[in-house]
Amino acid sequence: MSLSPYDVLVVGGAGVDTVVRVETLRIPPGDSLHVPPVYDYVAHTGNGVALGWHALGLATKFIDFLGDDPQGHAVLAAYAERGLDFSHVVSPHGTPRGVNLVDAQGRRFSFYDSRHPEDLRLPRAFHLPHLERARHVHLSIVGHNRDLYADIRRLGVTSSTDLHDWDGVNPHHRTYALASDYVFMSAAAVHDRIDEVLHGIVDEGRARFVVATDGAAGCHVLVRGEAEVRRFPAVRPERPVVDTNGAGDAFVTAFLHAHLEGRPLEECVLAGSVSGAFACGAAGTHTEFIDLPGLRAACARAGAAE
Repeated sequence: MSLSPYDVLVVGGAGVDTVVRVETLRIPPGDSLHVPPVYDYVAHTGNGVALGWHALGLATKFIDFLGDDPQGHAVLAAYAERGLDFSHVVSPHGTPRGVNLVDAQGRRFSFYDSRHPEDLRLPRAFHLPHLERARHVHLSIVGHNRDLYADIRRLGVTSSTDLHDWDGVNPHHRTYALASDYVFMSAAAVHDRIDEVLHGIVDEGRARFVVATDGAAGCHVLVRGEAEVRRFPAVRPERPVVDTNGAGDAFVTAFLHAHLEGRPLEECVLAGSVSGAFACGAAGTHTEFIDLPGLRAACARAGAAE
């Protein structure tokens, strides 16, 4: 008996974030500072993409390494509670951690540990059965999943990735940039070179489009076959911005959800922008996800306000 297919498979990017709220993203004088309560959240980019798609109603599978440690147990408990289909290989290196500083305006700076060695890879015998059931695959830039691209091409499955704040040069990110069909990134590190970087991804790789999010400035999009980078404004958040953790992942999930439905580019951008703005209204990492009725209603309101 054949198993039901997944709409989307997310590979890599589970972990735990410790969020520290500070007044500014600067080290003050002295050697200590009292801050509001510090909390741990099940987080990281694959977590955000998988739970975002799950909330939008897609049949979602998430796979990764995970440590047999308190953080790993917290991840498993959270996914069981949310009903997310997750499978993992136990990593002797433990569950990845991050520390995020979040200032009074909701801006963040993140410190991610590098506990997984560069030569670590998800076993093919583990990931291939999941890949064979997937209609679309999203690869987080964790390194241990990069060998999946050969099977992705062989199976004819579309792929996506998020390069985050890539500088346009780092070879680790470049592997994902040139091998994925749909590429997302932040413009944070390439503001003065944004057109050059986007054209490089499309000209040298297989991307059908590249999207660079730019916070309150909106986003930049380059579609294969088009000479010019398109600019789209951001939508006005419907609630106060308190934390930008997870906004990029929320943008990716809603944008690609609309794209997989066959929506035009403008509607995909609007969906991503609305979802990203929604995520900024919740404190912590990946604590709230917009559902499909909420997304469609918010998109209608944002479209009417233009």
